[in-house]
Amino acid sequence: MNTPLRGLLAAGAATAVMLTSGVAAEAATAYPKYEAPKTFGTTFQSDPGHDFTKHISSRHNGILRGWITYVRSGVAEYEPIKWKKGTKTEGNFVGPREGDVTAYASPVAKDVTFLSAYGCKSDMSGLTVSHSTGLGAKRCSRDVLIKRHNRARIPALITVHKGKIVKVQEIFTP
Repeated sequence: MNTPLRGLLAAGAATAVMLTSGVAAEAATAYPKYEAPKTFGTTFQSDPGHDFTKHISSRHNGILRGWITYVRSGVAEYEPIKWKKGTKTEGNFVGPREGDVTAYASPVAKDVTFLSAYGCKSDMSGLTVSHSTGLGAKRCSRDVLIKRHNRARIPALITVHKGKIVKVQEIFTP
């Protein structure tokens, strides 16, 4: 075989290997698009098949309307929330009643997507909300997510995939 042709074929094969390995790496970190619950739903979301009588564990794959209650060593505990309509105000989010064991715990993925409704600064001074959805639109770091949500219960859509929290999108409440 002709030497220039052989070099061209080798370069083409190397390029094909690099392209397919890049696609495989991207596919490994991706997750399916899960159906989001109603942002201001008035009932707690169920997790069929989850046994709350055993130790606290991860929710099944999907999106939970909830808030993070505690973070330790990169593992977040979180619970479902629902919207409770108010009489003098529009209302507020509430969690399960005291003593209810409806809670989950999952590691926060190293490459978690955190979309803030209040900016990335610690004072939460800048609104970064999508006006059409009322959901956070500003991408912030994993560290900001952990610090902020360990201090305060902030309503969010929490996406869990393969036992890890892969996305947190804050819900804006005035």
